[in-house]
Amino acid sequence: MKRFLIILVAFFVNSISAYSQNKPSFDANNLQINWELITNNYNKDEKVLTSLKFTNTGKTFFPASGWTIYFNYSRKVSPISSSPDFVVTHINGDISQLKPTKNFKGLKPNQSVDFSFVSNGKILNFTYAPAGLYIVWDAHPEKGYSIKNYILKPIVDSSVNFVTAETTYNNNKSIENIPVESLPKIFPTPKFFKENPGNFTLDKNVSIQYDSEFSGEAKYLSNELNKVLEGNIAANSDVNNEKQIILKKADLKNEEYILDIQSDKIEISASSASGIFYGIQSLKSILPANSWKDKSTSIAISNCYVKDEPRFEYRGFMFDVARNFQTKETIFKMLDAMSLYKMNRFHFHFSDDEGWRIEIPSLPELTDVGGKRGFTLDSKNFLPSSYASGPNTGAYPGSGYYSSQDFIEILKYATERHIQVIPEIESPGHSRAAVKAMDFRYNKFMKLGNQVEAERYLLRDLNDKSVYASAQLWTDNIMCVALPSTYTFMEKVIDEILAMYKEANAPIATIHIGGDEVPSGTWKLSPLCNKLIADDDRLNSTDDLWYYYFDKMENIMSKRNLSLSGWEEIAMRKTVLDGKKIYIPNPDFANKGFRAYVWNNGIGWGSEDLPYKLANSGYKVVLSCVSNLYFDLAYEKAADEIGYNWAGFNNIDKPFYFIPFDYYKNTKEDTDGNPIDSSLFNGKERLTDYGKSNILGIQGQLFSENVRNTGILEYLLYPKLLALAERAWVQNPVWATETDKNKSETVYNKDWSTFVNVLGKKEMPRLDYYLGGFGYRIPPVGAIVEDGKVNANIQQPGFTIRFTTDGSVPTINSEIYKTSIATKGKITLCAFSSDGRKGKLTVIENK
Repeated sequence: MKRFLIILVAFFVNSISAYSQNKPSFDANNLQINWELITNNYNKDEKVLTSLKFTNTGKTFFPASGWTIYFNYSRKVSPISSSPDFVVTHINGDISQLKPTKNFKGLKPNQSVDFSFVSNGKILNFTYAPAGLYIVWDAHPEKGYSIKNYILKPIVDSSVNFVTAETTYNNNKSIENIPVESLPKIFPTPKFFKENPGNFTLDKNVSIQYDSEFSGEAKYLSNELNKVLEGNIAANSDVNNEKQIILKKADLKNEEYILDIQSDKIEISASSASGIFYGIQSLKSILPANSWKDKSTSIAISNCYVKDEPRFEYRGFMFDVARNFQTKETIFKMLDAMSLYKMNRFHFHFSDDEGWRIEIPSLPELTDVGGKRGFTLDSKNFLPSSYASGPNTGAYPGSGYYSSQDFIEILKYATERHIQVIPEIESPGHSRAAVKAMDFRYNKFMKLGNQVEAERYLLRDLNDKSVYASAQLWTDNIMCVALPSTYTFMEKVIDEILAMYKEANAPIATIHIGGDEVPSGTWKLSPLCNKLIADDDRLNSTDDLWYYYFDKMENIMSKRNLSLSGWEEIAMRKTVLDGKKIYIPNPDFANKGFRAYVWNNGIGWGSEDLPYKLANSGYKVVLSCVSNLYFDLAYEKAADEIGYNWAGFNNIDKPFYFIPFDYYKNTKEDTDGNPIDSSLFNGKERLTDYGKSNILGIQGQLFSENVRNTGILEYLLYPKLLALAERAWVQNPVWATETDKNKSETVYNKDWSTFVNVLGKKEMPRLDYYLGGFGYRIPPVGAIVEDGKVNANIQQPGFTIRFTTDGSVPTINSEIYKTSIATKGKITLCAFSSDGRKGKLTVIENK
């Protein structure tokens, strides 16, 4: 027994000793790092100087060496350091490292040191600051420790024309405050609406009757009504109550519907189930905004007659879950919001360099490797931490994926809401997650001595020495289009995805294959690619491999009765003009049914007419224009806004004033947010009538580099999604075609006022409680000092503006702004939603 106790004690002593040896001598929580913007336009160049201040807040010495700090940063860092203590090096993608030099002496407790470095571009908000910092000790290279004590100092730059309380006030000046009873009863705005005398009362005595082919819609309506009414309203065609909701077949166009509300019945008529569904959404839209706050015993709604149909067949939204992952439940909620506003295409961007998010059962490596991020320098077992996902594998939102069953459930959920899901398999670029996953598979089977199986789905030429960097700075993210196994891989993934669609009984007509941003230098030093070029008479250079790939993929799609979709590059060809390479519409694919999602119309970049060129050339085009429809861009030029601004800023007016067939007419600013002159569009190709017939519709995009939680997602998406829904559904407005500039502006201002009043008084209050509530962006208060008083306004009338005069932050109990504030000193204002959430603070000095 004594011997056993001695062994046990020795075991614990050794365990404690091992633990002590594995534990770093310095606690990362005691290292504080402050980031600060020093200046944009550094040395009068398109450079930015920033600094990091390191402070030892602990009681032990921070060592002079033996460690590396990794962080995510979207800017390319200059190799020349302005500090002798540290050096920053770009690793790959958005990953950089900071290491001490021999000059660094370490930090005593409470000691600090500053380090500044130069990078390209300009920084206008916190989104561009380094993020996801963690430290790795040389003695423990297997683990990274997050640096949680990281502080971003306020961005101050007098050279930048940031938005102010005054500019916000002036932007809002043309907005009228319209009484809620004078606003449209349905959103998006219907084609024809007439209000009639009387009311229909919804209560538990209502029965739902329906033609047999609309049983799914009847069940959906029953579930929706039971969310707002006491009792149980069942979908039962045999029940014959005095008050009825009738879903019936009628001879109408595909998505057209008639909603007829009378005192004793409601009739929704359509030729298709989708038409019935949209009639149901309009019925829900008529309900008071607070109907979803608490259940009611009855709800009275005005009698009316509605005849409505969408302008565009394709009303889409693209969401990226590859850069940062979101749960299945978040996708369900997003689909519900889309369906409420009659959108019908969900472009699911599930794969990219930083993640693969749908399980492919026969290729488990795609999610085992490509669905995880964490600290790694070789990406052999999982992907490296990107976009602030941190050093730990399995952590949301860097890691995560949908099982095949999850995806089937998403497909079923979308189909019930008449939304088609368009999967995107990013290729041949933006494919690092897939490439590294198949590398893992290759190595696994090679260790087993099975070379045939190892090479079956390999995605890269193992001897390729090409040097390139993608737009996101990855140097190893491109599939090899000369490898037969690349196409074997794509076919396998496509077939397994199609099997999931079949099990879900979900429609699928196209698969999006990405096709964008293959950088210069790709494939140039690939022996396999150069052999293919030498052997194939159709190929002259690596540029031609682009078209070779799309042609092969089109054949794969057509054999499965699918059309090929992709970003605009699938419809482009490189040629030479005056010794320079330029892109033109590719005549080879124009009649093959390619669907080009055209995003690159950046205002001031020179390709402002690209969507129209491709449509005029015969390509089916989904307008995905970065000028107006990228929702991950920041709302405005403010240092505390979330989102990039590489292509400008995107407030809700951008998608609202977008004119699909002539966006030149209403384009107001370039990608830097500066006003433009209409002469910018002189000589640009205009959309022909033939081209108009090739415009399938419009789509908003939200890439998720900065979507680190659902709060950020909902802030960026809502209410931008509603502006998109209005423009996709509603017929061409008068101001879009009015040739008299002054008349057009007058009509536009009227429609704009109506829209923002609908948001502030109806739709945002609805979203406060719908599906448990949405964390949409509350607009900031505009304020100005006029005649010694502070006047305030807001972009969306209906929010409650509250203020303080003592320097404190307004609360739900602060005084409500009703008229000009005469009090001198610092006035702090803030808008509040109907559920008590508050927006950004506005501070103005009344001297």
